[in-house]
Amino acid sequence: MVDVRETSTPQDGKAIHWRLFTTHAVSNLAEARRIVDLYRMRWAIEEFFHTIKTAGFDIEAADIGEPTVMIKFVAAVTVAAVTVMQLVKARDGKTKQRLADAFEPADRPILEALSARLEGKTARQKNPHRKGSLAFASWVIARLGGWTGYYGKPGPRVMREGLDDFQNIKCGTTLRLKNV
Repeated sequence: MVDVRETSTPQDGKAIHWRLFTTHAVSNLAEARRIVDLYRMRWAIEEFFHTIKTAGFDIEAADIGEPTVMIKFVAAVTVAAVTVMQLVKARDGKTKQRLADAFEPADRPILEALSARLEGKTARQKNPHRKGSLAFASWVIARLGGWTGYYGKPGPRVMREGLDDFQNIKCGTTLRLKNV
């Protein structure tokens, strides 16, 4: 067992106290830290399943009887869910990820135009992140998903809805009416 405790209480709540039971040998601090890292990875997996299920894509409601079609559907949802998770993690600007980590280069001018359009008059309604960063895109996607900038932090559902809207807007920017 690895017993992990925060020695100081964080501002936003209660100090963490984990008792992690493991089948791995733990005889020193380095091995204990490895177990904690494994648990952190497990949490990322839980967040992924939450995103593909109730928090974002509701994959369990898919009524697809053909196994090969379902596999393709799950693969597509997986790609989108990873993008949604990146956007959720980047929303505070702490990940330092670049826009190119989740978007195509041609998406940048669209995101910048949307940001300018979605910004309001108050400081909270302005995109505080550097252009070209994933945090900048996360702010835009969250606003498209219905986040006002005032209440809480945007989660997977808001990011998924905003990403859907972004993809529709992107599609609209590429339309040519010549051969319609």
